[in-house]
Amino acid sequence: MVKSKKLLDCVSQNKTSVSDAINELQHLQSADLGYAKVDLSRKARNGYPEVIYGAGKTAEQIIEIMHTLKKQGENVLCTRVSPEKYHEIALDEPNVKYFSEAQCVQLIQHEIQLTSDYIAVVTAGTSDMSVAEEAVATAQMYGNQVKRIYDVGVAGIHRLFEHLDEIRKAKVVIVVAGMEGALVSVVGGLINAPLIAVPTSIGYGTNFGGVTALMTMLNSCASGITVVNIDNGFGAGYSASLMNHLGTKENLD
Repeated sequence: MVKSKKLLDCVSQNKTSVSDAINELQHLQSADLGYAKVDLSRKARNGYPEVIYGAGKTAEQIIEIMHTLKKQGENVLCTRVSPEKYHEIALDEPNVKYFSEAQCVQLIQHEIQLTSDYIAVVTAGTSDMSVAEEAVATAQMYGNQVKRIYDVGVAGIHRLFEHLDEIRKAKVVIVVAGMEGALVSVVGGLINAPLIAVPTSIGYGTNFGGVTALMTMLNSCASGITVVNIDNGFGAGYSASLMNHLGTKENLD
């Protein structure tokens, strides 16, 4: 946005021609790498810059996209990065930080200021942690304080009640659950904050790779629940960040 304003000022002062400005504005919006068109104007439109989805991309492709985003001066997040790809990325960019449980890579170029309000990330079981950690890494990348409350599923419901006060004080709650996904309805009936439900593919055969948990969450009788796709910790963390920043000065700055 700042670069666009400077360019338009140059046009108004006859320092840049209209045709040159149009060409420059096109380059400010995206970078064509051949195999990818990197969105450079996403932060101006959405508040957050483009995120690299690492699955299906080679380490070399991830590195080149990361370099392109790095030139914008923004922090860079890449999700679904295997340890093997991370090691290749780290050889080229030693300043990256890897979150092995979440399989996320972060390149921090400027300090992240955390919110005073926090997001509670709750899991039914330990097996749901990888998806939950993807949500945590995403939320923290965008300046959110996060509190983890793990392994409090309905099979031992007393464990949830031990942390209920902490969950209720959160501005946004993310609940991650596999199997039958029942924890979402339980938590949803006990809090007054927005709840983002994340079904996971954890479970036995009739879990159908997370479809059973997904259907349970979509059909919950508890109000105020929003459901993201199976194993989509990133989507939950991103949406929770938008909600947590509502009404604050830093929102979409």
